[in-house]
Amino acid sequence: MFTLAEVASLNDIQPTYRILKPWWDVFMDYLAVVMLMVAIFAGTMQLTKDQVVCLPVLQSTVNSKAQPSTSGKADFTTVETTTDSSGRKTNLDFQQYVFINQMCYHLALPWYSKYFPYLVLIHTIILIVSSNFWFKYPKTCSKIEHFVSILGKCFESPWTTKALSETACEDSEENKQRLTGAQSLPKYVSTSSDEGSPSASTPMITKSGFKFSADKPLIEVPSVTILDKKDGEQAKALFEKVRKFRAHVEDSDLIYKLYVGQTVIKTVKFIFILCYTANFVNTISFEHICNPKVEHLIGYTQFECTHNMAYMLKKLLISYISLICVYGFICLYTLFWLFRIPLKEYSFEKVREESSFSDIPDVKNDFAFLLHMVDQYDQLYSKRFGVFLSEVSENKLREISLNHEWTFEKLRQHVSRNAQDKQELHLFMLSGVPDAVFDLTDLDVLKLELIPEAKIPAKISQMTNLQELHLCHCPAKVEQTAFSFLRDHLRCLHVKFTDVAEIPAWVYLLKNLRELYLIGNLNSENNKMIGLESLRELRHLKILHVKSNLTKIPPNITDVAPHLTKLVIHNDGTKLVVLNSLKKMTNVAELELQNCELERIPHAIFSLSNLQELDLKSNSIRTIEEIISFQHLKRLTCLKLWHNKIVSVPSSITHIKNLESLYLSNNKLESLPAAVFSLQKLRCLDVSYNSIALIPVEIGLLQNLQHFYITGNKVDVLPKQLFKCVKLRTLSLGQNCITSIPDKVSQLLQLTHLELKGNCLDRLPATLGQCQLLRKSGLVVEDHLFDALPPEVKEVLNQDTSIPFANGI
Repeated sequence: MFTLAEVASLNDIQPTYRILKPWWDVFMDYLAVVMLMVAIFAGTMQLTKDQVVCLPVLQSTVNSKAQPSTSGKADFTTVETTTDSSGRKTNLDFQQYVFINQMCYHLALPWYSKYFPYLVLIHTIILIVSSNFWFKYPKTCSKIEHFVSILGKCFESPWTTKALSETACEDSEENKQRLTGAQSLPKYVSTSSDEGSPSASTPMITKSGFKFSADKPLIEVPSVTILDKKDGEQAKALFEKVRKFRAHVEDSDLIYKLYVGQTVIKTVKFIFILCYTANFVNTISFEHICNPKVEHLIGYTQFECTHNMAYMLKKLLISYISLICVYGFICLYTLFWLFRIPLKEYSFEKVREESSFSDIPDVKNDFAFLLHMVDQYDQLYSKRFGVFLSEVSENKLREISLNHEWTFEKLRQHVSRNAQDKQELHLFMLSGVPDAVFDLTDLDVLKLELIPEAKIPAKISQMTNLQELHLCHCPAKVEQTAFSFLRDHLRCLHVKFTDVAEIPAWVYLLKNLRELYLIGNLNSENNKMIGLESLRELRHLKILHVKSNLTKIPPNITDVAPHLTKLVIHNDGTKLVVLNSLKKMTNVAELELQNCELERIPHAIFSLSNLQELDLKSNSIRTIEEIISFQHLKRLTCLKLWHNKIVSVPSSITHIKNLESLYLSNNKLESLPAAVFSLQKLRCLDVSYNSIALIPVEIGLLQNLQHFYITGNKVDVLPKQLFKCVKLRTLSLGQNCITSIPDKVSQLLQLTHLELKGNCLDRLPATLGQCQLLRKSGLVVEDHLFDALPPEVKEVLNQDTSIPFANGI
């Protein structure tokens, strides 16, 4: 027999599970407890008081003498008492009645009267197990425990109340702003709900026109609650837990099926109990006729018996049937509820309307079913749970945590001076842009890298010194006021992206922008989306830098061609084929076409009459015979043909009479033609890392030469004419085969940098001390050669004298 504690433990569900028990499950649990009490009460009474009392039925036709004892024993039925041989009373009549009572209990009493309490107990246990099986089954209980745990934390989290309260306030303020400020926006600014970030599936710029959407203004709402750092970290963890739990639970509907299955089992069980119990209600009666067939022992064939518990058992049975009927009707209602609405889908529509979290997604399968069950307990749970499904809510939490962590003092510590001596702040991989950034009013350069949720608020208008902005994989969104400020003040913008859709739309409307740097993937498929035709709005753009994988220069670049003075195209090795658009860029003064796999100098360049500097670095140019056409480029002063495959320099180079800088390093030159030294204005000549064995004596003709680089060649002798170039400031002779340095090096009075390392020198001339501007920091040579110099020379070279000198060319 089960004890009450053992049976009650079957229904001992954790109190936290109560939120997954709708009213019908709770009611059925109470009904099961009552049925359990009925079974225990009936069973206890049956064990202690259940008995049958039988009396013989006298038959007038039966003659007690007609049935003599054939065994020769005494006939105990004809006497009321018997005695033994000594004459003592034996009470055999009592033993006979006990014997008859026991036999008739098993023969005459219906089985249902004997086992009714045990059947009720078994049925109740089965119903209890069926009600709570989904809480115990391993493949469902783990998900349920996790869900209940997360739900409780979401309900109690301080962020839940703060998020719901602040968004409610913000929503009302935004409605006012939308009513009062809609008329003041420019025509090209959209007031739609789109936040200005174009989707990757649609072109950002269309030929029919440009549409720009600014972010909704961020209204500063006083904090309803204070969210400390610990609460913020817990809320962040909850967002991650909810995200992972959703991914884990939404892919199946096992919990739903199991709950439906156990409800069907309870319904079938109810029908079964009701059917067979109804047939046995009348079998429980007070009177029973018993025929034990032991008349040879007792002399009677029939007995009339009374069942002491019949009345009580019948009342208990009627009560049990009533309980079962109520239980069954609730099961039928549960089935109706399960199939009346699609429980494997759940919509947060009401929550979205009330909280302004319009991005809370609808869920499905087991996740949806669990939320439907929670709604039967209290809809407030699912409303608060929805806060942690919203990306808007998560972003707001990140923003609060970010501002808490990145204070003004901490940001000030990260401000540095760049090469241009400007104050620069670089923010990397943050969840957003801290508000304190916009309090750094003296900042010149702001770099935002890998900040996907970057937003630029109106406070940026405080940064009056800001003129340069870097957006590295950061599709920043701006408010209308912030955009107006950037449009009027921003001068330089760097945008690095993976896909062209990451380029913020407002970039193309910065009418006062001077420099634009685009770095990212612009292959042939995305070329149509680059939207360079919208650069026509950038009327003051002077420098356009594109680092990508272009196969052709987009023809629509001519819209900005009249404004440009510098065009830089750095390809990643993709061959640049179509260059005809260059002909229309008549005002370009600097042109760089690097790593474009060019095999010859493009003819389109010869039409750029205002070109002053041409850089064709890292291409595949083998011959430069077309250089004769450069005679039309009267203003060309700098020609960079380094890192190519050039074998020789044609004599026609003499036609570039105004050339001041010539870079031919990292080619395959074996000699320098005399024509190079006829360029009287040449101030810089770089032929490093070739195969040149001899420096022509004509080098002495370059009286204006200031910088000469011939590092990494095969030179073994320095001509004396080299030292006639008295204006030399830089002389790089490293990694050659030079055995000695002439004493005439002392004639180079303006020399500040001399590289000799990597040669075959055994000593340095003492006349180095006469190079008045040369110091040890500018002398690149082996230590033992420097140590071998006379002490007075080393003393001169070691002098720490600050000499103003401009290295610019």
